[in-house]
Amino acid sequence: MRAMYPTSVLLLVAATLVCVADAADERPYPPSQVVKEIEFDFSTHDRRAPGSDNWPVTWADDDHQYAAWGDGGGFGGTNGDGRVSLGVAHIEGPHDKHRGYNVWGGKNPKSRAQFGGKSYGILCVDGVLTMWVGPGSGTASYREARLHKSSDHGSTWSKADWAFVKSDGLIMPTICQFGKDYSGARDDYVYSYFIRLQGNPSKLSVHKPGQIDLARVPKEKLMDRSGYEFFAGLDARGRPRWTADLRARRPVFEDPRGVGWCMSVSYNAGLKRYLLCTEHGASFRGNLGIFDASEPWGPWTTVACESNWGKFGSTFFWNFSNKWLSKDGRDFTIIFTGTGSNDAWNTVRGKFIFDDE
Repeated sequence: MRAMYPTSVLLLVAATLVCVADAADERPYPPSQVVKEIEFDFSTHDRRAPGSDNWPVTWADDDHQYAAWGDGGGFGGTNGDGRVSLGVAHIEGPHDKHRGYNVWGGKNPKSRAQFGGKSYGILCVDGVLTMWVGPGSGTASYREARLHKSSDHGSTWSKADWAFVKSDGLIMPTICQFGKDYSGARDDYVYSYFIRLQGNPSKLSVHKPGQIDLARVPKEKLMDRSGYEFFAGLDARGRPRWTADLRARRPVFEDPRGVGWCMSVSYNAGLKRYLLCTEHGASFRGNLGIFDASEPWGPWTTVACESNWGKFGSTFFWNFSNKWLSKDGRDFTIIFTGTGSNDAWNTVRGKFIFDDE
């Protein structure tokens, strides 16, 4: 099965594994007992929508994927042509023949953008899209995280009358992805992860010490603040405790090297594992950490720990496409973005390797 990858790619993967081994003393969690190795086929790299970054993605009821971008023209646009602060696109087709169309904002959109901001968390449940939005670029998005809802697949959006604000210490949330239209979810809750704000940074950077918080809400109460409760640790029997009191929350993920100012989490049904992607050490340097767990709150183990991932240099955000997973969960497409030439929609194919291969 490894023969599908060019020798140069396997050498790069080997270098990655050395990185993981050499960084053993710095890894926040032990090696994964499920995934032995991870391989990326960089020969499949596909770059589109130059100048548009971020791209959190969800798989909707119409079988399209929907993604949010920032500061660009989206598909068919550029950094200046069709530029909006925040846009939404849908992506049709398989990983090797996909096409993107601007639904809300960008070059030749279906609908014009109604407001600005940035998003790193979007979800489709029962045919309705929701996304977390911060109010601006850079650390301006630390001021609040507010949910927006669309009942017409992104053509129009309405906003919640409440938000988590900077003083709550919760910033840049993402939403755990499951299957098509949230099929295959573990229960009737939606799980959102938040970076815990450290200090008062003046620019986007890795937060040290790195901590990530977890909230859940019944899916029918997504837009209702009273429905949210936070992970508050495990009880004596190892079961999660939940609280409405923000002061009583406990992080579900910690890394003394820091965590990025954004992240992604998805459930791989074939692997039966949750996958969390975030930065460490410093931002915009391709310092990718991938961690896996059997539950949304952990315990986590390390799948990969990389510096200058793929030698792209400036990458800072990665998320797995659940639509483009193989049935057994081993073959995947990772969507990523960065600065400079990586300020775009980027995809790369890869696979998880197990002891039986």
